[in-house]
Amino acid sequence: MSLKELLGEDLYTQVMEKAGEQKIAVVSDGNWIPKEKFDELNNDKKELKNQLNQRDEQLEDLRKRAKDNEELHNKIKEIQDANEKTVADYEAKIQQQQKDFAIERALRDAKARNPKAVKALLDLENVKLDGDKLLGLDEQLKAIQESDKYLFGDENPFDLQGGPNPHVNTGNGFPSNNNPFSQDHFNMTEQGRLIRNEPDKARKLIIQAGDNPANFGL
Repeated sequence: MSLKELLGEDLYTQVMEKAGEQKIAVVSDGNWIPKEKFDELNNDKKELKNQLNQRDEQLEDLRKRAKDNEELHNKIKEIQDANEKTVADYEAKIQQQQKDFAIERALRDAKARNPKAVKALLDLENVKLDGDKLLGLDEQLKAIQESDKYLFGDENPFDLQGGPNPHVNTGNGFPSNNNPFSQDHFNMTEQGRLIRNEPDKARKLIIQAGDNPANFGL
């Protein structure tokens, strides 16, 4: 998912305006918007809320003056509800973005070789952001590090051109350059055999290839 798809047209435009010429990378790639730029956007959210509150006060004053004009009353109420929804949606996007940034940083600090693959194994519903601290993530990461050690480490299982690194073994008895689920070595016959006969190995190979085992019925 691109940053524009994640944020939506309006929020994405504001982020780009605030970032200026500085680079903004897609979150799923493990990169994140510079904190100072994100703080500016967060402050804009507060300013937007203040402006909408002022409009609500003006609308409430107008409603009182409208007296028995039911049509005008209904229109004012409609505008007030739209204002509240705008603020709520904006805050929800900011909060989700903050959570995503924190998770990506945590995966990078944990030396995840493929943050996207590791993230797919997390139960994100049980991960909460409390201020700057993630709750419920450390336990999950520790469990994955113990069960799937090959997903973490300083050595990259891919070479600088993005292909498999033949010098790195995944730690499960199969080299990273012999993965039938990868784009370079795609093999449906071998995939089917592994899924039927060696589901655990298939699951690890699928994750190594950057996909989700659930997409293969595992």
